Amino acid sequence: MDSFDDLLSRAAAAPLALSHEELVRILSPADEAERAALHAAAYGVKLRVSGPRVFLRGLVEIGNVCAKNCFYCGLRRDNTAVHRYVIPEADVVRMARWAFERRYGSVVLQSGEIEGAAHAESVARIVRAIRAFGGEDFAIVLSLGEQTEEVYRLWREAGAVRYLLRIETSSPSLYATLHPADHSWTRRRDCLRALGRLGYQVGSGVMIGLPGQTADDLAADIEFFRDENIHMIGMGPFLPHSQTPLGAVCVDPARQLALGLDMVAATRLFLHDRNLAATTVLQSLAPDGRERALKAGANVVMPNVTDTAYRRDYRLYENKPCLEETSDQCRGCLERRIASIGETIAWGEPGTSPHYLAKRAAAQRP
Repeated sequence: MDSFDDLLSRAAAAPLALSHEELVRILSPADEAERAALHAAAYGVKLRVSGPRVFLRGLVEIGNVCAKNCFYCGLRRDNTAVHRYVIPEADVVRMARWAFERRYGSVVLQSGEIEGAAHAESVARIVRAIRAFGGEDFAIVLSLGEQTEEVYRLWREAGAVRYLLRIETSSPSLYATLHPADHSWTRRRDCLRALGRLGYQVGSGVMIGLPGQTADDLAADIEFFRDENIHMIGMGPFLPHSQTPLGAVCVDPARQLALGLDMVAATRLFLHDRNLAATTVLQSLAPDGRERALKAGANVVMPNVTDTAYRRDYRLYENKPCLEETSDQCRGCLERRIASIGETIAWGEPGTSPHYLAKRAAAQRP
């Protein structure tokens, strides 16, 4: 196998240039010098793909009711300590309009996973209302879990253009350790495929540093993004929540942060042209966690624009940051933080995935 530096050079020169074993190697830096080289190489690729710019997705957590019972998530169905809420449609639209008027390029509507006709129609009405004032250049992103293809079609026709659905792990056996027996990894993967058929820009992601997870598993996760033609990727380290079955798992915050940043960098080096998020969970592990992810190859940040009255009740993990900051405070803070690392916010730009644009252009050629 080539030296670590040679692997980085080859990966930076062309996408998909590494074997599985070589991906495992760059995901396993031997020391801080190798880790710094990994992040620098990934940042160089990011600069070529999208420049020193960050695309914003204003996040609205529209409800925390969830039918799922995942062993790690604070919103799990059996957690009776959670105060459940669903934000009225008009208020969701108002929050999305706030993001639009302040030149966020897109809005993300996220909730716990629930299915049903009333829910589907409610989301469709919200999407239509946002599309009416936002037009085509204000991208509407949904992150509402597993649904039927018919529901995904309804939301696509209403005006949603992107969908985020984390696979959580590409390993069905590891997935089974995180969920009850009635949760299906295959259905989740099939939902991603249905979204692709319907023309969505498809986003997914995994958790990093799970109990029993290896570098081999993480390399397979990156290959899953390649094989399933994922356009947008959001990944974060696993953090336990005390009110869940996995709440007693001990994690080393420094290790989780290092693994998360290494995974961002390795994904950028292998795939090159996907949108990669600097996720909020990284900020839970270090005050500058999101900025460090941007310097390791990420190019998207999703600041929370939900009214503060709801934020404390939407916690998948503990120690979630920015629960009390108003959306205006968050916007100003974020702009200063991004400027501090020599980057700028791409105000008003939807930040469409370069991979999605390339695939669409190829499909339209005669």
